[in-house]
Amino acid sequence: MQSSDLTLLFAAFVTASLLTKFWLDSRQARHVATHRGAVPPAFSNEVALASHQRAADYTLDKLRFGLLNTAISTAVLLGWTLLGGLDALNHLVRDAVFPRWGGLAYQLALLGSFTAIGAIIEWPMDAWNTFRIEQRHGFNRMTWGMWIGDQLKQVLLGILIGTPIAALILWLMGAAGQAWWLWAWGAWVAFSLLLMVIFPIFIAPLFNKFEPLQDDTLASRVTNLMTRCGFKAKGFFVMDGSRRSAHANAYFTGLGSSKRVVFFDTLLTKLSHGEVEAVLAHELGHFKHKHVLKRMIMMFVMSLAGFALLGWLSRQMAFYTGLGVAPNLTAPNDALALLLFMLALPAFMFFVSPVFSYFSRRDEYQADAYACKQSSGKDLAMALIKLYKDNSSTLTPDPMYVRFYYSHPPASERLAAMAAN
Repeated sequence: MQSSDLTLLFAAFVTASLLTKFWLDSRQARHVATHRGAVPPAFSNEVALASHQRAADYTLDKLRFGLLNTAISTAVLLGWTLLGGLDALNHLVRDAVFPRWGGLAYQLALLGSFTAIGAIIEWPMDAWNTFRIEQRHGFNRMTWGMWIGDQLKQVLLGILIGTPIAALILWLMGAAGQAWWLWAWGAWVAFSLLLMVIFPIFIAPLFNKFEPLQDDTLASRVTNLMTRCGFKAKGFFVMDGSRRSAHANAYFTGLGSSKRVVFFDTLLTKLSHGEVEAVLAHELGHFKHKHVLKRMIMMFVMSLAGFALLGWLSRQMAFYTGLGVAPNLTAPNDALALLLFMLALPAFMFFVSPVFSYFSRRDEYQADAYACKQSSGKDLAMALIKLYKDNSSTLTPDPMYVRFYYSHPPASERLAAMAAN
């Protein structure tokens, strides 16, 4: 592999993905704007025109912001790679740290510096989305103090959790021989499983309050549903999602004995008991069909392939020079390889994303069918309509945009499939 070949290939994929994203966003914007004036007939009895138009405006605002974010992200990507940003940062950190503290300290410092710069670049975009887009449409409930506190907590967690696993992988890359990628993959899998266990117990409570479900009638109803479906959970909890956003949701979290059901408080105020039960039955459908396990296995298999590819690429001089970095001659290059791989991979994986979206939508259909058997299909349909309406989700997405991006089927297709069961 020649470095010039990789440069051209990378530039081609970045350009193609950028143009495709712009094309898809433009299609979505035109489709939503064209259908803004009328509620689709299937929803005319449940969704007012004002709500439909509010959802269209919210969608269009997010698309405009997304176009800007995509352009900035692409410019940052090219700045880090072909324009020499990562190479300059590497020289700066290496010369400052490596002679005094050694290889591991230098590589951790490089990863930390890169992450810090990335966060500084992303913070203004995140703040704009929160305090302009979400607030303009009535969803944001965060204060600046809360937002800043969340960012600082994320930084602290990144240091406390990310540093040990990064240090372990870097050590394995340098000490475990050419098969380091297999050992590193095993460490990453173990770390991921551990994180699933500790997240609901130690990490999530740093950002939200979780209280046991106090509605005895609803608790009895969902307990009976869980028993009927053959599932167990450590408990039912209500999360104070309304402190940050008006969006509503419910989810399973944890692994093994730490698994728990979490309802947003906003969800409980908007849905009836029967509708909440139907939403939970949908989530149980994912477990019944082993969607969660299958996705986990797929993620681990793909990560194994990724580590194996990185193991080969890290030994190729063209991998570094083709992406704008001069490899170190005396210091280790493992952190550089990791960063380049993480930067370049999304551009090459972008055109595979419709495949994952397809399987995700298929799983949603199966979970809906299961929920209709275990609870009321009418309640599930009404819950979905309410959630689409309250979250200002467009009812008229562009079909091509859906096929490429949507992890859930659009409302019209989803309700039609439920009615056919």
